[in-house]
Order: sequence, then C-alpha cells, then structure tokens
Amino acid sequence: MARTTQSSDHEPLYARIATQLLGELRDGTVAPGERLPAERELAARFGVSRETVRQALQLLRREGTVSTDRRGSHATLPGTAAEHVPSLDFPVGALSPEPPTLQRTTVTWETPPPEHAEALGLAPRRPTLVHRYESTAADGTGLRTAVTSFSAVAVTEVEELARYRDRADGTASAQLRRAYDWMRKAGLTLHHRDAITRLPESVRVTRRVHDQYDRPLEITDLVVDARQDALVYEFTLPAAG
Repeated sequence: MARTTQSSDHEPLYARIATQLLGELRDGTVAPGERLPAERELAARFGVSRETVRQALQLLRREGTVSTDRRGSHATLPGTAAEHVPSLDFPVGALSPEPPTLQRTTVTWETPPPEHAEALGLAPRRPTLVHRYESTAADGTGLRTAVTSFSAVAVTEVEELARYRDRADGTASAQLRRAYDWMRKAGLTLHHRDAITRLPESVRVTRRVHDQYDRPLEITDLVVDARQDALVYEFTLPAAG
C-alpha cells in the first residue's frame, strides 16, 4: 500500500523521493538524456503514490535536473558514472589525444548527402537526423569536422535519437556522445567498419555502422587535419543485457 505524502521526520515525502532520484542521476544509474522509468514504476519502487512521484519530478524539473516532454521525463543532469562511458566515442574521432578547446555540435532534420542516403538505404530527398561536429585547438590547429547521418531504423528504434527530431533545427548544441550506448540499450548489436584514407593535407575517416540484422544505422564522414596511411578495420559490440 502506498505511503502518504508526509514523512515521519516532517520532511515532505516527495522531497525525500526527489533526493533519492537525484542521487541516481548523479551516480549514473540514470544517465543524462535517458528516459526515467514511468511514474507507476517509480511509485512501486519507492512504495509511494504516483502523486508523490509526480511532485518529486516537479521539484527536480524546477531544479533543472529533469525535463519532461510528450515522451516522458528525461535526465538532464550533466555528467555520468564511469560505467556508462560509451565503449566508442561518437562521432568517430571526437576523442583526440589533445582535448579540443573549441567544440560545436548540432543536429538537423534534413536530406543527407547523396552518398549517405545510398549507404543508409534512404529514398532520394528523404530527410533524416543529421549530426555535425567541429573542434579545434585554441590556436585554430587540429581541425576536426564530422557529419553523421542516421538511418530510419536508428531514429525509429532508438528513442533517445527519436527525441531529437522535434528539436533538430541546427541551432542548439546536441550532445550525442552516448549514441552507441543508446543503440546497444535498444537491443542492437553494433558492427563498425572504419575506413581511414590519407588525403593531401588531411585524413578522412568513414565509419559505417549496422546491426545484427545487417540493417544500416549510421554513417559518419570525419576529416582530420593530419596525415596517415590508409587503414580499414572492423569489430563488433554486443547488445546490452
């Protein structure tokens, strides 16, 4: 039976529940960008009423650690626990030996480059989620630019990516660094194929990712201000769980 909304030490019970939820956000149990369990699940977990959970979430929204839209409530607290760090960086090449001083990331809902559309099996002129990444050192050296296009499968089956569709206007910063974790959480086994090719003044990396059913998930083109011989390698990440 659910408890009342008043705790024995006179602190509102919803405030205590909010504190427990905040602890889960801080320790990475619920990572930034991920959806929180439904109100009924939280109520059952904490042994309280759904109204108490609703009040706790409202408190966290006011503090800016939770946001709610038509798809549910999501963690917005910066940071994540070590066990939630993705096995691979997104986009490819985002983690360089020297951390970038200047970095910009955006997402748009647009028609991808023709070669991306072909790789993803998209019909001509069909829009999809496109992510852009750019980073440089303070002196302007070490420029890295990446363009990623996601397939219809990825946008449909990975709810964290689906949420970006309504706000993919190219203006706000978009942190998709946990994209591969989100895909694995959705039950997708990730197979990456990275082709690294030397260009006259830079290196181009093309990453293609598909799942255990050989369905394309994303393609990324990264251009790095560096020099390196061509290299191709492949590996697989199992689905989570």
